[in-house]
Amino acid sequence: MTQVDVLLGLQWGDEGKGKIVDVLSPQYDLIARFQGGPNAGHTLEFDGKKFVLNTIPSGIFNEKTMNLIGNGVVIDPIILKRELDNLKKAGHDPIAKGKLVIARKAHLILPTHQLLDAANEQKMGNNKIGSTLKGIGPTYMDKTGRNGLRVGDTTLPDFKERYNKLVEKHKEILSHYEFEYDLTEKEAAFFEAIEFIKNIPHVDSEHFVNGYLKEGKTVLAEGAQGTLLDVDFGSYPFVTSSNTTTAGACTGLGIAPNKVGNVYGIFKAYCTRVGGGPFPTELDDEVGETLRQVGHEFGATTGRARRCGWIDLPALKYAIMLNGVTELIMMKADVLDGFDTIYVCTHYEHNGETIDYMPYDIISVQPKPVLKAIEGWKTDVTKVNKVEEIPAALSNYISFLEKELEVPVKYLSVGPDRVQTLELI
Repeated sequence: MTQVDVLLGLQWGDEGKGKIVDVLSPQYDLIARFQGGPNAGHTLEFDGKKFVLNTIPSGIFNEKTMNLIGNGVVIDPIILKRELDNLKKAGHDPIAKGKLVIARKAHLILPTHQLLDAANEQKMGNNKIGSTLKGIGPTYMDKTGRNGLRVGDTTLPDFKERYNKLVEKHKEILSHYEFEYDLTEKEAAFFEAIEFIKNIPHVDSEHFVNGYLKEGKTVLAEGAQGTLLDVDFGSYPFVTSSNTTTAGACTGLGIAPNKVGNVYGIFKAYCTRVGGGPFPTELDDEVGETLRQVGHEFGATTGRARRCGWIDLPALKYAIMLNGVTELIMMKADVLDGFDTIYVCTHYEHNGETIDYMPYDIISVQPKPVLKAIEGWKTDVTKVNKVEEIPAALSNYISFLEKELEVPVKYLSVGPDRVQTLELI
């Protein structure tokens, strides 16, 4: 029996997971998204075209690969329909080709989930989490509260009654907020989209994935967001609502822990974060703005400007430990091309101590980064096509990271296109 390889982000999301899944997908028979919702924006570029996927797995452009939206994902039918409509217009129709299936146990995002999300953020004011307002958190709350609706429910004769019951609950909650809303258009679009997704095969993801493994087929589990946004191990409460770590692949697809194979951990050559919460290496200056502009650090889903800073090794070591990372993938090395000197955070100064781990009270007492200067490569690496052409200073940077993190860097991304990816080992 084969095992499931896992690919996930090691920072605060936006590491470039979509691009790498697209690059690796020819090696796999199945790409399975295991958590998160349409707050994720996986950007893929090839053949002069750019695509942003929110819910659909990033293996969708490989002709031979099946794609599964797993039970750990929360699905907005309206957004999923729009994604598929856009793909069809661009000449990619995974439904017609039979290359997309959805887990029956995946929960549905209702229009009122989005209203609850917006009402809560409005009430919190300056203390808001920085939600994408897609209704993700409220949907997971209903899931754990045992009130949610699932994809499999859409085929039941009493689905509309179940929907109305949950909506009434949401309206009761909304009545305690000073928040105006009109559901008419959203509800009409929701039920239109529900009928649409009935055309996508519904499967029991646990049997589906394990069936692939029994047949000796290859499976890659695709995560969303990043490790430092994990609801249990991230910078709580400034986190997402699901388990973004390797363990989330087990619960989000229905695979046993001993079925996990290689774990690919993706990180940027620097660091970014969206929304509120701690960010020890943040650069709120011209350098940070340079990283933002050169790296086009604006949300693929929301368009929000990302906060930028130097790479953070204590945070990366933490993420590697949590996920059992076996191989690293470094993204966006090209963004650092113009720097004479780049910096790496090797430790924190925190409460009078020098530490190399993320402290529990990172929210209330933000640690000060201890930075190490490293020579920049001052070379346009977007034109590098072979490993032998990598500048010596960039090779030294990679070697330094490998020594500190104790995990090899297998792939290096030097640009947004799928062809701008070098296999190092």
